Order: sequence, then C-alpha cells, then structure tokens
Amino acid sequence: MALVTTKFSPQGDFVARSAGMPDIPRVILPHPVAGTGEKAMKMVADDIADEVLQALGAG
Repeated sequence: MALVTTKFSPQGDFVARSAGMPDIPRVILPHPVAGTGEKAMKMVADDIADEVLQALGAG
C-alpha cells in the first residue's frame, strides 16, 4: 500500500507499473502534506484512516 499526494499521483502510478506492481493499492492524500503542521497532519490521518485500513485488507 502506498500513500501518494494528489500532485504526485501520476508519478506513483508510473513507479508502481515500473516496479511490476500496477495494482498496488494507493491512498491519495491532499497536497501538500509535509510542512503543514501537526494539526493538519492529524486531520489528514483522520480523513484517510478507514481507506488505509481497507487498502491493507483490515477494514
């Protein structure tokens, strides 16, 4: 499972195909995430938690 921001989603698709894993689950995050502060990071984590669990087969 990969976490990829919206800005890098096309590159994430390319890397997955290049690595022979075109179907690897990807969870798309808003961009930017880095440098947005702890509160913003927590909001993103809360927003995507269920999707991450589902991508990992745990949800």
